[in-house]
Parts: sequence; structure tokens; C-alpha cells
Amino acid sequence: MNSHCDHLDTIKDVTPSARGCEECLKTGDEWLHLRICRTCGHVGCCDDSPNRHASKHFHHTQHPIIEGYDPPEGWGWCYIDDAMFDLRDRKTPQLGPIPRYY
Repeated sequence: MNSHCDHLDTIKDVTPSARGCEECLKTGDEWLHLRICRTCGHVGCCDDSPNRHASKHFHHTQHPIIEGYDPPEGWGWCYIDDAMFDLRDRKTPQLGPIPRYY
């Protein structure tokens, strides 16, 4: 893991696309943890979840930065630079209660 990220200036304040993993909610699938894209607000499931929708979103869009989102965890991750960083002062507020599937 790197300690340097060249994409921090791409972080935006976003509105979550859903109260849980957007794709899993549509298909009725389960997730473990949620990640939110800090470029567009897409909410997807983590890589420990069966469908890995957050990573799939990155590969489809190349949006580099995600935030740990359930509950807002205060960290960010850059897929491109393989770097973790602090977002405690810029957490994305949730739309409401997140459904739990685990």
C-alpha cells in the first residue's frame, strides 16, 4: 500500500445513490460492507462481498476514490494509487438507515 495519492483533488462531496449497494438492492443479493464513490456517489459493496460492486464500478468508470460507508468510517481508498487516507473530516452523510444483510 502506498502512502501517496495523486487523486485526492478529485474527491467531491456526493449524494449517495442508494441506502445500500445499488445493484444488490435491485437483485436482492447480500453484501458485507459498503463503499461510496467520491466522484459520483455510487454506493457499492466491498470486495469481501460476493458481487464486489464497488470495484466493478471503478473498473467501469475509472473513478479512483471510494470511502468506507457503513457507517461512514472515516477512511478513503484510491484504486489507482493503491493508497489509503483519512477522510474523518469529510465523511459522506447517509440518506437514512442502511439495511443489514450479514
